[in-house]
Amino acid sequence: MDFGKIVSNSIKYPFRNIKKLPILFIFFILIAIIPIAWISDNKYLLAFGLFALFLFILIVPGYLFSMVKIGLNESSLFPSLSFGETIRDSIRILILRIVYMIVPACVLFLVLSTLSISGTHLQFDMSILNFILTLGLLSFFAIVVYILFEILLFFAKARLAYLNSLTEALKMHEVVRDIKNIGIFNIIKWLLFMAVLMIAFTFISAWVIEIPYVGFLLYFGVVIPLLESIGNYSLGLLYSNITRNNAGLVHYENEIKKFN
Repeated sequence: MDFGKIVSNSIKYPFRNIKKLPILFIFFILIAIIPIAWISDNKYLLAFGLFALFLFILIVPGYLFSMVKIGLNESSLFPSLSFGETIRDSIRILILRIVYMIVPACVLFLVLSTLSISGTHLQFDMSILNFILTLGLLSFFAIVVYILFEILLFFAKARLAYLNSLTEALKMHEVVRDIKNIGIFNIIKWLLFMAVLMIAFTFISAWVIEIPYVGFLLYFGVVIPLLESIGNYSLGLLYSNITRNNAGLVHYENEIKKFN
């Protein structure tokens, strides 16, 4: 599928399934209660929000992962909420995130340790310029590492959806190979598409955010789920080019075997 179709189909996707969108909206709205409860110092509302967060972690990642699977099959349906399968997928996505974030976490620890040492030296020699330069360079390095592994995690999730194997999704060298097969330029276009979409949605809904509490709930409970739906579905569509190529290769090999 060419990139233009990926963009158009992804944007249309959640609005084709408008009747099922409230399932996703409700979970996002429920966890949006936590900061409101915190600000209003309402312990009962905070307890409810924390319970909702627990359900969110168990269900939403797996539900969004189902959209990647649907994108892989180039379908336009919205996933049904199957608790057993959804919770299992959420746990697998959590494991993926933990593994892929080990390196960024180690880098962050090293950055904080270095900054702590630099801050100690600052008390003695007052090298403020050196400290600021060190802070800027290390922060930039940490951000770049995080973004790179976040991109790896995106395509590890797509690989998991395609092969249904956590072991395969944890093979970073294979994920890197998938990225090369998709094409770095195509991935950059996809990332730019998501960035532009996020800015556009935020700009359009800016006036809603200004409404106290309600605006925050609408943005967190409606705009973000829409972006997540589009992002996960478009990831599946993008990765489907690999699955199509693999299917073509298998068909070609089978045809060759017929003549041998």
